[in-house]
Amino acid sequence: MDQVRFGIIGIGNMGTSHAKQLLQDIRGARLTAVCDSNPERLRWAKEHLPESVLTFPDADAFFASRAMDAVLVATPHYDHPDLAVRAFENDYHVLVEKPAGVYTKAVRDMNLAAAKSGRKFGIMYNQRTNPLYAKLRDLVSSGELGEIRRTNWIITNWYRSQSYYDSGGWRATWAGEGGGVLLNQDPHQLDLWQWTTGMMPKRVRAFCHFGKYRNIEVEDDVTAYVEYENGATGLFVTTIGEAPGTNRFELSGDNGKIVAEDGKLTFWRLRVPEPKFNAEYTGGFGQPECWKCDIPVGEGIGQQHRGILQNFTDAVLRGEPLLAPGEEGILGLTLSNAMHLSAWTSDWVELPLNEDLFYAKLQEKIKSSAYRKTIGPAGGKLLDVSGTH
Repeated sequence: MDQVRFGIIGIGNMGTSHAKQLLQDIRGARLTAVCDSNPERLRWAKEHLPESVLTFPDADAFFASRAMDAVLVATPHYDHPDLAVRAFENDYHVLVEKPAGVYTKAVRDMNLAAAKSGRKFGIMYNQRTNPLYAKLRDLVSSGELGEIRRTNWIITNWYRSQSYYDSGGWRATWAGEGGGVLLNQDPHQLDLWQWTTGMMPKRVRAFCHFGKYRNIEVEDDVTAYVEYENGATGLFVTTIGEAPGTNRFELSGDNGKIVAEDGKLTFWRLRVPEPKFNAEYTGGFGQPECWKCDIPVGEGIGQQHRGILQNFTDAVLRGEPLLAPGEEGILGLTLSNAMHLSAWTSDWVELPLNEDLFYAKLQEKIKSSAYRKTIGPAGGKLLDVSGTH
């Protein structure tokens, strides 16, 4: 094989963006098929995509066509695991949009299907291409920071207006999307939180506000506290209702602290590790000597979606390692599921997550919902996703 034929299922905001990139920018890739249940999106595809790109109105015909080697799943969240499983069962490679799904029980089934198939499986965690987070991960994994003591991420620059939520009937509903800021905007940060540190918490306590800033029924403001096995603690604060927002990720360890903010990585490095200083110092007041180091990370934000598409293509063609293996999608989703469950039960949530309890509570939310969605003037129209990363 010298070229990977891609089929995209879901030609909405992200699917359209991926289609354009596959047509223009990805070496060794060719867009050969698209599928969408919305007739308007299929009409767009026929008018704007090359004649060689086949169009399908339903998944059965799409999977049966054998028109592609790899399937890119870009549908609403609930459908990701089911469609990925069906693609694996039809012997396709799979690249799935984030989040991996809405609840971990379904994602676990997806991971099992991927392992059984032997096909390549990736997830669109495009922020892993950002040199800022790649360097941070390197500093942590190499031991430069020492043992982590605290993780704090304030990610409040996901501003979304009411018109955003009014643009689609499935958005910001328990039945249609399965969550709000945690499931739509924050999957990248929830992934990077554990990817850069190599740590998952042992328990979570979260406080979620539902429809605090917008006329929606899901969470739009969250503060979560976590505890790790080694005694470290963490804080995750996010919302869509603040302007201007903040994106600041701070890690504290035995050897100082690292802050990722405004595209820069700053390491306040202790000359002597804190535990050693504490054991040897006898002067009462005092603290270790600290050097402020500006860590070089390269320019820009990386190749983002294009980078994941290229990496996935290269993995299929030449067996190159995946930057974002699809199986890892369950980790960030576990964090958001735990935060939801903690808020719903007003209690701590221990990890591993009680997946049956989470699923039951989610179904309760769906069945008891009295929310009536309003579709605004932009309803059904594509939104510009170029700056969302």
